[in-house]
Amino acid sequence: MGFSITGSHLVFFIAAVAVAGVVAGILSAITMNLGTSLSEKCRKMQEKMDIDFKIINDPSNIPNESGFYEFYIKNIGEREIITTNETFSLLIDGNIISKDSYHFSTDSILPSEVAVLYVEASVLTQGNHKMKLVGPHAVEDEFEFEI
Repeated sequence: MGFSITGSHLVFFIAAVAVAGVVAGILSAITMNLGTSLSEKCRKMQEKMDIDFKIINDPSNIPNESGFYEFYIKNIGEREIITTNETFSLLIDGNIISKDSYHFSTDSILPSEVAVLYVEASVLTQGNHKMKLVGPHAVEDEFEFEI
């Protein structure tokens, strides 16, 4: 005729175990997804922390050679930095400088090495200036100087 109480309890027990298994699977998938996302963000943060540079000129004595001012860029990070007009942006006094108006002495800077950033003299006037150099992963350095 029908299930006994024990049979009903057995059906509810099996249903509860099945639901618990589904819930555990969903929570496991969410946890794995969260872990993967966190690992990716940590890897990107580590890359950003490994790339760093500093403008190391004397602010009151900027060399001028053949119509270009020279700014020395030192890689103080732990990774090689690719130095092209595509990987770096230059702002002087808040104005973006055209990519045609500056270039680097080399295509990359190894850790602890120095490269030269050449900026056309026509871009700068006499007086005080503030330069911001923005590199890979938005790593940046600011430098105040006088021409």
